Amino acid sequence: MSKLGDLGARLHRGEISYDFVGKRKIWYGVSILITITAILGLAVRGLNMGIEFKGGAVFTTPTHMSTSVAKAEEYAQDAAGHEAVVQKLGNGSLRIQIAGIDTDKSDQIKQTLAKDLNLDPEKLAADLVGPSWGEQIANKAWEGLAIFMVLVVIYLAIAFEWRMAVAAFVALIHDITITTGIYALVGFEVTPGTVIGLLTILGYSLYDTVVVFDSLKEQTKDITKQTRFTYSDIANQSINGTLVRSINTTVVALLPVAGLLFIGGGFLGAGTLNDISLSLFVGLAAGAYSSIFIATPLVADLKEAEPQMKALKKRVLAKRAQAATEEELAGTRPTAVDEPDDDAAAAAVVGPRNQPASRGRGRGRPSGKRR
Repeated sequence: MSKLGDLGARLHRGEISYDFVGKRKIWYGVSILITITAILGLAVRGLNMGIEFKGGAVFTTPTHMSTSVAKAEEYAQDAAGHEAVVQKLGNGSLRIQIAGIDTDKSDQIKQTLAKDLNLDPEKLAADLVGPSWGEQIANKAWEGLAIFMVLVVIYLAIAFEWRMAVAAFVALIHDITITTGIYALVGFEVTPGTVIGLLTILGYSLYDTVVVFDSLKEQTKDITKQTRFTYSDIANQSINGTLVRSINTTVVALLPVAGLLFIGGGFLGAGTLNDISLSLFVGLAAGAYSSIFIATPLVADLKEAEPQMKALKKRVLAKRAQAATEEELAGTRPTAVDEPDDDAAAAAVVGPRNQPASRGRGRGRPSGKRR
């Protein structure tokens, strides 16, 4: 068995564990710090919304263009008077996006661009996106996200309980905030592909959380009938029991996404992959983190606010304190050498049992009755 497999088996059996729930204040602090940074990024830099949301025009040149990306950006900005985004596609053509322009100006911009690029205007393909259509896309994205969240809360409340639904909802909001904040800080363009990636990672994060919740639900049946473990103890066992599985699934999912982001979007220059690959990469990592460090410890906090769980925790801690006291007293008792056994001491004084006190008693006297 591999070392990781052996570690997973020992974690699952409870032979070793890490106190995730006991150190939850540390994880809460780290999450709050990351979330504040993400919110500041959104407030200061804002999201770089794609043309599909803001409206504008997309021009595509023929293949094997000799003009550089930087030069094409300069031409596009001069022609439109707006910031332009130029990407070089795999076939050698250029994709020029100009957001925030009126559709009636697109013909004039197209003519100017074609002249600067030494092209026939008919060979410069143009796709127009109206601002109203972009607004509809944005509203549909928000509606889809809201419907997803409502369905998640309803499902978890029915399948588990409302506390787990609340914890999962907080974890999903945590993942969304971090992912969108990273987009704001990095400056990547937000496209419909980004929304698709965001919904994908929310589903993955939910799956990882449900795996831990299912183990926790199974182990907490009749929890109040015992006095060995608190709810937090069992929650920590659930995290440790599924930890290696969560790590394995996260790493396996991150590897191809990292290939898309760093190799496809970075080295190969396929910028169209950045919008979806960044949301997947950040979201998968944040989802794995939140399911372990946020969702389950938060469930433990909510559950141990119940009167039954408070009473259970009080009984468990009292029993542990009693056991510790007894162990301490046992360690301070004198050993058999220091304190002889009572029977042995008596035997040393009076001699062995069933033995006459003196063998010479009555010597010289005849046996029997005195005459």
